[in-house]
Amino acid sequence: MSIASAAAARTRDIAFLSSGSQEAEDARDALVARYGNVQPEEADVIVALGGDGLMLQTLHRTMRAPKPIYGMNRGSVGFLMNEYAEHNLPERLAAALPSIIHPLFMRAVDVRGVETTARAINEVSLLRQTYQAAKLSIEVDSATRLSELIADGILVATPAGSTAYNLSANGPILPLAAPLMALTPLSPFRPRRWRGALLPDAARVVIEVLEADKRPVAAAADHYEIRRVTRVEVSMDRATSLIIMHDPGHSLDERILREQFRY
Repeated sequence: MSIASAAAARTRDIAFLSSGSQEAEDARDALVARYGNVQPEEADVIVALGGDGLMLQTLHRTMRAPKPIYGMNRGSVGFLMNEYAEHNLPERLAAALPSIIHPLFMRAVDVRGVETTARAINEVSLLRQTYQAAKLSIEVDSATRLSELIADGILVATPAGSTAYNLSANGPILPLAAPLMALTPLSPFRPRRWRGALLPDAARVVIEVLEADKRPVAAAADHYEIRRVTRVEVSMDRATSLIIMHDPGHSLDERILREQFRY
């Protein structure tokens, strides 16, 4: 079987998912009428109709059994999505190019000693819960790198997530294939000039919350939040590979590169 026919076979059965907006629902109805529909568990490829939020939700939903996901923008920004069109969808899916991304693995302990684990595609973030700034210490691979950071919080971002919250916090944009994670402070007060660090994606980052009772901090893995944490460990889960499909010339690598030249 040729590469082209193998790609076509992989995209024979399609599951259409909608964000629930009227625009996305109308698109789903039109596409299902034209191409049919199967359950996500039975699909060769999932077509997500919405914005970047739906793409993240779909990636999380399928993380235990990843499938190629092809997004079409029926939302607002749509950085992770392709342009919407009803015609020639099987041909577009067969020609689409994959981007492989790995999530972060978060292990968080709260003030009661309860441990929670979660995965994040964009970032793991810690953020103060009250008017008082968070006080944190940062350890990388069992070595203390910053004994005290006073800030609104801090985040660890993947290359795929480096153009999201991380970029808004003045963190660096990372090429998708870079074996790196971005460690970026949120409104740092002390040390005032510290702007974060680039870490190898094999690193294990441990963030301790100092004075957790007085200065409560929440931790979030993408949209999943744990309140009043005392310790958060973050590492890259390279055993999990997620696949996002894009039209030729509009790959995630290209979009991330293009973002670095915007002003």
